[in-house]
This record gives sequence, C-alpha cells and structure tokens, in this order.
Amino acid sequence: MPNMSLKKVPMPEQKPHIRNKNFEEVALGYTEEMAVEEAERCLQCKNPACMAGCPVQVKIPEFIALVAEKKFAQAYHKIRESSSLPAVCGRVCPQENQCEKYCVRGKKGEPVAIGRLERFVADWYMKYGKAELSRPVPNGKKVAVIGGGPSGLTCAGDLAKLGYDVTVFEAFHTPGGVLVYGIPQFRLPKEIVKQEIETLQSMGVTLMTDMVIGKVLSLTELMNDEKFDAVFIGTGAGLPGFLGIDGENLNGVYSANEFLTRINLMKAYRFPEYDTPIHLGKNVVVVGGGNVAMDAARSAKRLGADVTIVYRRGREEMPARLEEIHHAEEEGIQFKLLCNPVEILGDQDGWVSQIKCVEMELGEPDASGRRRPVAKPDSEFLLDVDDVIVAVGQTPNPLIKATTEGLETNSRGCIIAEEETGKTSLAGVHAGGDAVTGAATVILAMGAGKKAAKAIHEYLSKK
Repeated sequence: MPNMSLKKVPMPEQKPHIRNKNFEEVALGYTEEMAVEEAERCLQCKNPACMAGCPVQVKIPEFIALVAEKKFAQAYHKIRESSSLPAVCGRVCPQENQCEKYCVRGKKGEPVAIGRLERFVADWYMKYGKAELSRPVPNGKKVAVIGGGPSGLTCAGDLAKLGYDVTVFEAFHTPGGVLVYGIPQFRLPKEIVKQEIETLQSMGVTLMTDMVIGKVLSLTELMNDEKFDAVFIGTGAGLPGFLGIDGENLNGVYSANEFLTRINLMKAYRFPEYDTPIHLGKNVVVVGGGNVAMDAARSAKRLGADVTIVYRRGREEMPARLEEIHHAEEEGIQFKLLCNPVEILGDQDGWVSQIKCVEMELGEPDASGRRRPVAKPDSEFLLDVDDVIVAVGQTPNPLIKATTEGLETNSRGCIIAEEETGKTSLAGVHAGGDAVTGAATVILAMGAGKKAAKAIHEYLSKK
C-alpha cells in the first residue's frame, strides 16, 4: 500500500541559530528509514508527469520504486543512466519548479520529495557502494570540452559512456565551475563535487586545469593542431553585472562572483588556515533577489556580519528558490523589498560608508513578465554600510568569442546555438548552458550538456 500522507517526510536540518555561524551543510539528509517512508508516497503513475519536468530525464518512478524496496545501489545506477551528477542535483536543483511541480501527489498535498530521495541515493552510494563503473570500449575519436562546470561535466560524462576520448579544459585550478566557486559549502559540500568528478575520471575523462581557452590555446588550435574531432563550449556566465551607479568603485564593493569565489573556491571563510583574506565589516548590504544573492548574504552572515538584502521588487517576484529565502530569513538576514540603490557613498579614505536607496512600487509587466519597478518620488533614504555585494546577474565571458573567428553571439554576448542540439555557427562546435542562455540553473545547464553530447555523437558517427 502506498503511503498516503499529504506531507513530505521532513528533512532534518541544523538549527538556524547554530548553522548561521558555520559553513557545514544545512540539510542533514534522510536516514534509510525516512527515505523508504517517503518513497512509498510515490503512486508509480503509468504516465509519470514528473519526468516531463526533468531536464536530464531521470527515470524518477523507477529509481523511487527501488528505494522503496531498499535496493539503494540499484536506485543509484538507475539515476546514473541519465544523470552524471546525482548528489549535486539532489541538493541544488529547483525541484519545486521542475519534477515535483508535476507530481500527482502535489494536487492534494505535497509532492513526493524527489530531490531529497535523489540526494539520499547518491549519498548512500558514495558511502556504501562499490565502484562498478567500467570504462567503455574506445571508439578512437576525441572531443574537447571547454569548461568544467555542470554543463561541461555532463557532456563529458555522456560522451565518455559512448567511448569517446574526452578532455575537459578548465580555466580555474579546480574543476566544477559554479559548483565550486559559486554555491557555498553549506548548500553543496565541495567534497561531494570532488567525488562526482572522480567518478567521471574513473570513466576515462581527462581533466586539465589552469587552461584558459582563448589564451593558452584557441578553439581553432584545439581542432586543427590538437586534432580534436569536436568541441563543446560550456564556459558558463562568469562576467558579473553591476548597477551602473556612482560609488561602485569604492573599496568594500564586491561583485557576488568575486565574493563567493574568494569564500568558496579560495576558502576565505577558513582564513588564516587558507591564505585568502576577505574584508567584511559589521554591516553588509546585498543587492539582488536571486539564488546568488541568497548565497552571498548567507555567507556574509556566517562570517559575522549583520546582513540586509535590498531588492527592487517584492517577495513574490524574487527569483530565488523559496527554500533559500526561507532559510535566509530563519538565519536572521533582513529584507528591504521594493527598494533600489541609486548611489554608494564613501568616506575620506575611499571605503564604503552608506548606500542611498529609493522606495519602489510595481507598475506594468516588463519583457520578463514581472511587474516593472518604478521609483516613488521623494522617497530616498540612507543605510549605513561597510560592504556592498552586487548580485544582479552575470553574462558570458567574451574571451572565446573574441579569439574565435566565425562564432556567432547575440547582443548579450551569449553564443548562438540550437536549443535541441547545441550546434553553433562553426562545424563540429557545440555549446550549452549559461554560455548560451545567460545565467540559469545547474540542471538546465546539465540538460543542455546532455543534448549536446547526443548531437555530437550523431555528428561524429557520420564522419
């Protein structure tokens, strides 16, 4: 008999007043008993709508049925048929807007906790499973993957399964992309990412770090001199956006990219054990309402700051996951909604001292479908602040475009590529993820990498 409880099995978490002072993972994961209990809530629909919401097409009912039978290793291998990064997806995917959004159980209660179950299965296998991933027979063809983030790693994993000799070129000294430089330790432990990447290496994927394609080697040199048969570009969106207001060059103003990279990848939160310091005063303002803003704010809080998020729209318009907003509020972060910065003021030494904001109200919908914020007249006010972190979006780095003749991009600097195949304007070159769409989610980037891998295989099979 299915478990007909209308509620998900709750996920154990650190208490807010404890976790906001450490960088340990907030969610503690299901026990075996909890996982089985939650898996029994799945109705095993004949036409599972949940799968339609998964960009990488994980066989959701099948792996959940195996969890209910306590066949955890088999459940892991079922997920791995579709997903190269199950422990990552179980933690950072916005399941509420994807697979769980379409779950039948959600019509009269809460949907099945698909993400929590995926996380449980991946974590269980990392702890108890045996290495059973064998290397496929090589097919004699080479593919270069530029970028070691979620899109590139997914593409690499899928191609490796098909026997391709895959080399991933990563610009940083550590592969993982946004998984290691952007998402904080308390949401996605770096040890988890490292294990997922080691699994790909066990399949034969070669990783080369400190390789800035466009500087060390050009894309053309990869194909002509290094003799790669095809290339996938998954370089993400690492160029930060700013507000375009006076005072952004003052000391104490960070882009969220820099702030999170210093904390996450360079371990500034463990200074002086790691030699990357970060300046952070008592009062910090984070500008923005997305997941990156929540990550920056919650990281600053853990470093001892009093943190305020300033966002120009209302709560309902915030693009961040509801879970992340809820966690931020629990941890003592303040929200000033319907407010917009217009100037950052500094002291005589060139450091931030105040931020000037105006109150906003929502007008007609803009191109994104959200109501456009409009400034209220005579509503300016000042906030005392020691640091400002700007989290208002990112665009792709222009380096590859600037060093590659014939690669077409749009007005935002995104590579133009077919949605279903990732094909670009250059033969044998595919692209996907944030490099094509602009900043989006990890799972959408993975989905793009998966589609591109399939298209690359079809392309090279005809050569």
